[in-house]
Amino acid sequence: MTTTSPRPPPFAASTKDRSERKRFPRIVVRIGILRALASRNYRIYAEGNAISMIGTWVQRVAVGWLAWDLTQSTMWLGLIAFAELLPTVLIGLFAGVIADRFNRLRLFKISQVLAMSQAAALCVLTFTNLISIEILFALTLYLGAIYGFSQPIRLSLVPSLIRRSDLHAAIACNSLLFNIARFIGPILAGLIIVSWGIAPAFAINMATYVILLYCASLLNPRNSIESQKKNSGIIREILDGVLYAFNHPAIRTMLILFAFTAAFGRPFAELLPGFSAGIYQKGALGLAWLTSATGLGAILAGIYLSQRRTTDGLRELILLNTGLFGVALITLVATNWFWVAVFSVTLAGFSMVICAVGAQSLIQEAVDGNMRGRVLSLYGFVFRTGVAIGSLTIGTVASEIGLPWPVRIGAFACVVAAFIMWRRLRPNIR
Repeated sequence: MTTTSPRPPPFAASTKDRSERKRFPRIVVRIGILRALASRNYRIYAEGNAISMIGTWVQRVAVGWLAWDLTQSTMWLGLIAFAELLPTVLIGLFAGVIADRFNRLRLFKISQVLAMSQAAALCVLTFTNLISIEILFALTLYLGAIYGFSQPIRLSLVPSLIRRSDLHAAIACNSLLFNIARFIGPILAGLIIVSWGIAPAFAINMATYVILLYCASLLNPRNSIESQKKNSGIIREILDGVLYAFNHPAIRTMLILFAFTAAFGRPFAELLPGFSAGIYQKGALGLAWLTSATGLGAILAGIYLSQRRTTDGLRELILLNTGLFGVALITLVATNWFWVAVFSVTLAGFSMVICAVGAQSLIQEAVDGNMRGRVLSLYGFVFRTGVAIGSLTIGTVASEIGLPWPVRIGAFACVVAAFIMWRRLRPNIR
């Protein structure tokens, strides 16, 4: 009579994984970024993604400068920004269903090829002086649609590249790399535009997509979709995802809190030019300080979160930072001292990333595999819609009564939401 050894659990580390981890010094286990990067699949993805995100920020700066160069119009600057956002909001939920139906790595590669084609078109049209503001608007709409398609796919792909125990560290690492790219990309864009012009900035972005696609070709993820067949229609599956999210207590709580920070707090970043010029009279240099300080806080939050080995206590930390986010913004509008404002936006950037990355970590941990794409598309929808509506509302009101009161009211809403959730969830907080 023969016996068969039991199959290891889905996320159990293999003997090879254990031996590979033994080769790394103990600090790798303690520092989350290194722990996440110890996984070959995730390390390759992170390397390519970090380079691509720098290229993305180079292109964003170049697009804004090109729009201004073509029109000298602030209205067109706003329309170009809106053109990137609108398709993402409309397409994101449908993309979540697609991410749950098909191979996510293949979909990810397709989305990057499509995005690269947009950068190529901008490069050629700008170099040949055939670009116009209408064409730029259309190509930005096209890129916004690609972003809406790719975001839930990208988010739902990461768990198949990493050990489940390191998923939280990987999400924090993604945030850290994004904020580092947000710091490096605009500086690089300025140097490229001043030295060579706008078209080479788009060419640089094209090159970063090539690197990311090469890295993607080296990935060998776990099966990223469930074997279960999907028989219902797309609209029905979107509704199933929404109902699943809002009937799941942990996911519902995180989405509600995240919606508050996105709509009432996050728009402060878009309003920093108004703070610098209108309140502190510091001009472009003051804006650079405030923007860099916000980025510094975000980077510090990414480093801090990446060192947490589990999500235990993370919900409590999110509640605390939702309130802290509001307090930081109240401090921002309560002072005329510029360096106090710099400290306030640093704290706001830190708390903002704790809330966003923490919410995504808890959602990723709680969600069922065959709902992952739809729920993460809802996460992206809440963020982008909240920021869009919040920015429009606060900016419109601020144009009538000034910046302090609209920002103060939004910040107070974050504090109240954190307090109410704390009272409701206190017996269950881990």
